[in-house]
Amino acid sequence: MVSLTSLVSACVMCLSKLTLSGPASLPTDATPPLNPALASFSVETAFFEGLIGNQSYPNKFSQNLFENLKERTGVPAEVRIGGITADSTFWDPNQEAALYNFIDDKGALRNTTLGPQFWNCVKLLPEGTKIVMTLNLGSSNYTGTLDMAEAAWMGLGSPQISRFELGNEPDHYNPKLDPQTYTAIWEPWTINISKALSIDYPEFQIGATVENPPQPHDTPQADAQLDCVSALAAGANDGHTVATCSEHTYQYSVCNPSSAADATLANLVNHTRLAEYLDLWQPRIHRVRAQLGPDAFVIGEFNSVSCSGRANVSDTFGQAIWLLDTILYAASINVSRMYVHQGAHAHYNLWSTVGNLNGPIQVFPSYSAYLFVTEAIGYSNSLRLSNIFPGRQADGSSVTTAGGDPSAGQISVYGFWDENSANSYDYPTKLALLNLELYSQTDTYPRPDTTVDISAYLPKNTQEVTVRWLIAPGSDVVSASLTTWAGQTFASSVAEGNIVEEKVSNGQVVVKASSAALVYWSVA
Repeated sequence: MVSLTSLVSACVMCLSKLTLSGPASLPTDATPPLNPALASFSVETAFFEGLIGNQSYPNKFSQNLFENLKERTGVPAEVRIGGITADSTFWDPNQEAALYNFIDDKGALRNTTLGPQFWNCVKLLPEGTKIVMTLNLGSSNYTGTLDMAEAAWMGLGSPQISRFELGNEPDHYNPKLDPQTYTAIWEPWTINISKALSIDYPEFQIGATVENPPQPHDTPQADAQLDCVSALAAGANDGHTVATCSEHTYQYSVCNPSSAADATLANLVNHTRLAEYLDLWQPRIHRVRAQLGPDAFVIGEFNSVSCSGRANVSDTFGQAIWLLDTILYAASINVSRMYVHQGAHAHYNLWSTVGNLNGPIQVFPSYSAYLFVTEAIGYSNSLRLSNIFPGRQADGSSVTTAGGDPSAGQISVYGFWDENSANSYDYPTKLALLNLELYSQTDTYPRPDTTVDISAYLPKNTQEVTVRWLIAPGSDVVSASLTTWAGQTFASSVAEGNIVEEKVSNGQVVVKASSAALVYWSVA
């Protein structure tokens, strides 16, 4: 028998019903049309071949998982080849192996060498995949960096290389770089590489920094921190080589004991916390977009917990809900693309292609969040997004628990307006309803839920909506075989089972704790 005390304690912050009040018209803070590659990937350079395979032994498991996403939008996710190992990666035109990792006698990876066959590995990605190629800045060897850029340009061609990136997390270099010393290297290198490759347009992604923005953001101390904005102010784009800006986000960390204590599932899966974290970047996003254009700010590497994630946090279904909310909220503040990082044997990977101490070859629940995002975008190139609930404060930041969110960060709702649909500015065409309240598969009390009344957002003649569910038995689930998107599982890398949808005709969608719903309807 479940005690009344346990039920009350479990639901002390529950919101049993939420009525969305509208208006249903396109909000003034709605994004520009979403990039179809909003949900993209960053893959550690040294382990790229392990993820995708090579021409002799292509990794069909990974190929299927990438293709599943392309099927939903018609556009492949972009792939950044980078991470910390990019700054110890070199080119050898005579190397027969696609990729060689030198590991010392203590088991430490010292450097990585790519050979001509590496580009054939890259071509195993879905046709049309755009690549962000991170070049080695950390070794301070311009000739070697130019050699890699020339090899990539020849091996992949300009249509496939979306952008070059110069260095990974240069704000962590030793000796330390400030905006001026970074620019003094970055700007001439990008100009000279562009000239060597006969590139007469901006082809570089600046930044790739990882330190969180300091607060307040408009102080001399903040201006002295190396980031996209400070580098641009120092003249990094005087040669007109900058196409986009990238910064990295890891909401939590286990890199040292003092920060590891905060890296819990309860802290991670909460809309208030993730929105407050991402809102730190809003001033930079505004300034970068003003200088480089509306599609210019990307989060080029991110995940939940830095230093490879945390077991029973980063590998759970709870992370899938966090990942979904993080991508949609970042998009709502005009981040153009999000590149989830995939490392070697990391707990936060969306899937693992090599059996290791963290488990066998498998898909993790987080992959399902990417299915949700790509299906929400679909084949539209004119879909605009806004965070309907909890919405925004006057300064543009998210309404927080302290600021009046009655769900205490447990409910998040997004609307999608399609500019090419009928009544496109009057009503959305889809809604995403997220319930971030934690519910464990071992909890003995009934699973809580919140009824979301979406009636105010439905066109007058809409009598019925269709709902697809992202759900698992609990937030602590670590198995993709127990995680379903629209009734299907993807543990084998392909869809298994039949698509399951729910029809709702009264405008009341009941969203269980630790689940998410994609709601859509016919547009007249």
